[in-house]
Amino acid sequence: MGRLFLVHPEGKTWNCKFCDAKLGHVSSLVTKSLRCSSGRAYLFNEVVNITFGEAEERTLLSGMHTVMDIFCVRCGQIVGWKYVKSHEESQKYKEGKFVLEGIRIVEGEFDSEFYIDTRSSSSDDEDGDTV
Repeated sequence: MGRLFLVHPEGKTWNCKFCDAKLGHVSSLVTKSLRCSSGRAYLFNEVVNITFGEAEERTLLSGMHTVMDIFCVRCGQIVGWKYVKSHEESQKYKEGKFVLEGIRIVEGEFDSEFYIDTRSSSSDDEDGDTV
């Protein structure tokens, strides 16, 4: 099968609930106001660390669309879908965008290449002995 290489975007991300793989960066988030059959859903311009299922016609809450399910590349769980084509003129803005289902993702911790230790160091004694 080969070695799996994951993309690790810097900063705040949305991650797979099942394996914590990074899926979407907050800068790519379009809206949090979508709904799907499982509840809240998030629309992204771009997501990473995914694979695609077959394209199929599906009737969603917003009408008929051609979509492809998207799966986490690390654990294989379904995490949402990609809009390939919208048959409703008012929904054309979704074409080429990705939906991550709220029930399948979690907000990741803030990642940064810089770490600042904010704990105070009031002791002058390095070996921990008290006098």
